[in-house]
Amino acid sequence: MPDEQLIEFVEQLSGEVHLRVEESLGSGFVRLRSAEAERRQAKHDIRSVEDIVIEMLRNARDAEARHIFVATSKEEELRTLTVIDDGKGIPADLQKKIFEPRVTSKLDSMVMDTWGVHGRGMALYSIASNSLAARVAASAPELGSAITIETSSEQLTERSDQSTLPHVQRNEQGALEVVKGPHNIARTTVEFVLAGNQVVNVYLGSPAQIASTLLDYGQKSLKREELLFCKDSKMLPLVHRLAATGDSAQLQEECAELGLKLSERTAHRIIAGQIKPLAPLLKSVASRTKHEQAHKSSHLQKDSRGLQISQPDNDRFVRALESAFEVLGERYYLSLVDLPKVRVKGNTISVRFEIEKE
Repeated sequence: MPDEQLIEFVEQLSGEVHLRVEESLGSGFVRLRSAEAERRQAKHDIRSVEDIVIEMLRNARDAEARHIFVATSKEEELRTLTVIDDGKGIPADLQKKIFEPRVTSKLDSMVMDTWGVHGRGMALYSIASNSLAARVAASAPELGSAITIETSSEQLTERSDQSTLPHVQRNEQGALEVVKGPHNIARTTVEFVLAGNQVVNVYLGSPAQIASTLLDYGQKSLKREELLFCKDSKMLPLVHRLAATGDSAQLQEECAELGLKLSERTAHRIIAGQIKPLAPLLKSVASRTKHEQAHKSSHLQKDSRGLQISQPDNDRFVRALESAFEVLGERYYLSLVDLPKVRVKGNTISVRFEIEKE
C-alpha cells in the first residue's frame, strides 16, 4: 500500500489530529510531530513555479553540473518542467528517496547563497509536496540527471508573462545585472547564472528546442569514433545521449526517456535541422540587450509620426505570433525560417512571416 494511502487509512482509524500532534500543551497549544512540521515547511518553501526552477537549478549546481538544460511547456493549467544536467547523478536505489524529507548528499556542508541555506534535504521534498508529480526520468552516477516536475497553475502560481526575456546591463563594477523584466522563469534563470559568476551554462526553451540543443551539444562534445563505436547509449552522459541517435524514431524514444515529450513530426524536424539549437540563455539575453541599445531608434520601437510600441511589448507580440503560426504550420507543413518581423509605420502595423515548406 502506497504511503499516502496508508496515512489516509490510519487517519480514518485514529483521527488526523493524532498523526499531526505529538503533545498537547494546554490552552490550545500543541507540539507538532516532525512529519507535520516538515509538511508545513515544505508548503511554505515553494510559493510559485519560479521557486521550483531556482531550487532545481541549485540542486544541479550542487551536484557539480556545468551545463543545465531546462525544458518547459504548458497546456492549459498544466506546466511541465524537465531539468537535465551533467552533474554527479543519482543511484537507482535513491531516485525515489530523494523526494523524502531530510535526504541530502551534503552531509558535511551546506550552501548559503542569494536564496538562503541549501543542503537541508528539503528542496526536492518541498517541490514534490507542491507538485502534481515529481520523478527522476533518468540518472546514473557520474552521468547526470533528468528530473521532471508537473504543476497546476490552479494550485501553484506562476508569472502570467513567461515569454518576455529580462534585460541586463553592466553596473559600475563592470558586472552584468538584471535591470528589468517580469520575475518569470527566464529572469529567475538569468539571475541564477549571474549569482554564480557565470560558472554554469543554462539553456532554457521548449522540449523541442532543448532536444535540438542536446543533439547539437552531444555532436560537438563527442568524437566521431565515440559515436561510431557506442553500443549502448545508456553508457553515455545524459547530455550526450541524443547524439547517438540515428533517426527521428530513435530521437523521439531517447527524448522520452529523458522526460522530453516530442511528436514524431517534431523529432523529424529536429533531425532535418529545422529547429535550431539554443545558445546559453545569458548569452542570448546579453546579445539581444546590446542589439536593442544599438538600435533604439529602429522601427521596432517607435515611429515618430504615429504609433509607438515599446520593445518588451514588441517581443511579447512576436512570440505570440510565433505560437499562433503553429496553426498553419501543423496543417500545411510549414515552418518559420526566422521570428516574425513586425514593422510599425504611421498608424499601421505590418507583420512578415518568412517560411519554408517541409
